[in-house]
Amino acid sequence: MKSLQPQKQALALQWFGCSDIGKVRKNNEDSFLGLRFDAHEVHRLGKFGKASTENFDFTFAVCDGMGGAKAGEFASSIATEKITTLLPRAFQNSARGLDAGVADVLEELYEQIHRALVYLGGSYDECHGMQTTMSLCWFTPEKMHFSHIGDSRVYHLPNASNKIKQLTNDDTHVGWLFRNGQINEREARTHPRRNVLQKALGGNNQFVDPQVGTLTCERGDFFLLCTDGLTEGLYDHYLVDILRASAEDNNINPAQMLVNEAVKSDGRDNTTALVVRVV
Repeated sequence: MKSLQPQKQALALQWFGCSDIGKVRKNNEDSFLGLRFDAHEVHRLGKFGKASTENFDFTFAVCDGMGGAKAGEFASSIATEKITTLLPRAFQNSARGLDAGVADVLEELYEQIHRALVYLGGSYDECHGMQTTMSLCWFTPEKMHFSHIGDSRVYHLPNASNKIKQLTNDDTHVGWLFRNGQINEREARTHPRRNVLQKALGGNNQFVDPQVGTLTCERGDFFLLCTDGLTEGLYDHYLVDILRASAEDNNINPAQMLVNEAVKSDGRDNTTALVVRVV
């Protein structure tokens, strides 16, 4: 006998990615990644596209590397490459709706990347001290799992809301001051120590303790992953304006517009944005 309960319709994702070297830097130490995967195969995604979550999971990530010469660029690239090898192993659990092991998988992913960067940093002079931030969103049919370390960010703009929420905590003392209401957004953006990291992958960091969380997705939700170059150039209300404008006009690429506006406003750092909309 067939179940009389209505089948939940699979959600679809629409994504846009963009990265710019900025006005000052000589190389781009940011990197971003989009993947579609199941238990057997992994596909890299283009800079924009649309697909259903019915049979596949999706992962999006941004990294901001640091280090001498091109070590930062190398560090962020290694981090995104490592993602492709571990997450597909966890597809079977997510396909069965089992969330219990997600945090363990994400913590192991960060630990593996950290160990690889520390090893390379200690083995090659040109890689000495290299490290990277990493903010990641993993979409299963109904939920989004996120993980984070550093000062790149994941934002959530819920459907029918004009209030954007920063899901990740900046791993800086200035970020702690802002979260605890001791300084406002303007003061946090202009603080002289705003870019001094307390945690990152690689470098001299001894312990890896990523922030991990989960929330349910709904149609119309926006998720923004970005490096600090974007938020140096744009206040939060501008993020909302551009994301909402793209929902009303299909010709707008929100990631491109966000990056263009941030570089125009500031541009001292590499600037990267990944926008994912649930449709």
